[in-house]
Amino acid sequence: MRQMAKRSRLATLGIFFLMVTVAASPLAQCEEASGSPASENAAESAAAGGWQAHIDTWFGENLVAPIAKVLFYDFGSSKVQWIGVRLPFIVMWLLAGAIFFTLAMRFVNLRGFRHAIKLTKGDYDDPADEGEVSHFQALASALSATVGLGNIAGVAIAVGQGGPGAIFWMILAGLLGMSTKFTECTLGQMYRKVASDGTVSGGRCTICVTG
Repeated sequence: MRQMAKRSRLATLGIFFLMVTVAASPLAQCEEASGSPASENAAESAAAGGWQAHIDTWFGENLVAPIAKVLFYDFGSSKVQWIGVRLPFIVMWLLAGAIFFTLAMRFVNLRGFRHAIKLTKGDYDDPADEGEVSHFQALASALSATVGLGNIAGVAIAVGQGGPGAIFWMILAGLLGMSTKFTECTLGQMYRKVASDGTVSGGRCTICVTG
């Protein structure tokens, strides 16, 4: 697992440098030319809005636009006959990571499903165990921070835009994403820190600063 943590850090660094490289290339340049009406309107709005508008315009043109161009660059997938739809880079990256973790963890999303149900039911709860919350309380906290408007409205928008077939792809992505979530949570447990007062802190951000 620690080797996988190192590989994950290397992959993160690699994708960061790839994003910087592509963002600096002509692929990531804004579609509007500097003299286009859109750019002129943005400049006029910045001038009318004061220094705050200038900062917003600068970040939008020099940071947000290049990053969005990289994340949603489709590599011409919409022109490939057997694909026929846009496959943005961020979608392919997340899908590739989910498939990798599913294979590396030997389909833990399927093997561990029954065990996960038992954990949620409290079959393994022991009041004498260390920790601040039970298994069900941890699940409820994770769901409260995860399920929101994006999950509710996003599903409706996906079905409205893509039709009933979108449900199949969402289910498939969810099953594969279970392996990614399992990996994230496992790494968060491995690199968590316990303070002197017994409180526990940890997560994905801790991985970046832990050797």
